Amino acid sequence: PRGKGLREERTRSPNIRLESFLHRGRQPEKNDDRDAEAIAEAATRPTMRFVELKSQAQLDVQSLHRARSRLVGARTTLTNQLRAILLERGTVIAQRRHKLEQAVDALLADPDFMSGSRIRRLLADMRQEWIDLDRRIGALDREFVELARDNVAARRLTSIPGIGALNATALVAAVGDGATFAKARDLGAWLGLVPRQHTTGGKPRLLGISKRGNKYLRTLLIHGARAALPSLARSQTTLGVWLRNLLARRHRNTVVVALANKLARIAWMILRHEVTFQANRATAMAA
Repeated sequence: PRGKGLREERTRSPNIRLESFLHRGRQPEKNDDRDAEAIAEAATRPTMRFVELKSQAQLDVQSLHRARSRLVGARTTLTNQLRAILLERGTVIAQRRHKLEQAVDALLADPDFMSGSRIRRLLADMRQEWIDLDRRIGALDREFVELARDNVAARRLTSIPGIGALNATALVAAVGDGATFAKARDLGAWLGLVPRQHTTGGKPRLLGISKRGNKYLRTLLIHGARAALPSLARSQTTLGVWLRNLLARRHRNTVVVALANKLARIAWMILRHEVTFQANRATAMAA
């Protein structure tokens, strides 16, 4: 229907809308030559936004983060399969990875557990694979700590509560000095940490967060905010007062995402102005 098509068209990005205009309005067939022409015309538009080129060092750090993310995903898959195999045989284990690790080690240490069974050998092999994944992930974590210690910008970022070596190196690798973003709030929007806006008939509605942009960075910031929330909410700083007021009227998960957005904006200030985090000025710096 025509109305549905119009709604879909409004949700597209400006670049996609421009490409659609060039292809449908003027040149009906899509090929490489017309794609190149559309890109050239888009480059002349004053409202187009361009991505800053990354240095080789930034690309290298991003590759390390992707490798670690792949290993963590493989470990999660392995532990879920381990838990399912034991559950099928009547062994229920509590949640949390360390509890599963303790239970599997205890079962394998028992000589009477599935003695001579092929499944016992399978569990032992999977446990050894788990140990190897832990070792490789730990090696990458130590490398990120060294990178954060040697990089001035990353070292400044680690002064922010909830941002450790992993978050700091990922931020520096993804946004550099933050010059791509004109304001602190632009970084939060790029990470998908701001509400989606739906406006019709002149009535704006704010929905859940947009979840656009760098999913990996957004995940790291939310995990960091969740870990830092208890201590920050008890502090007598301006950030602590802001969090306590927010917790009084919003769900805890909503506050976690709001804090992640605040940390991203503080990170932009630190990257752009080359300063260190100051708790008493956190809210003012991120405004």
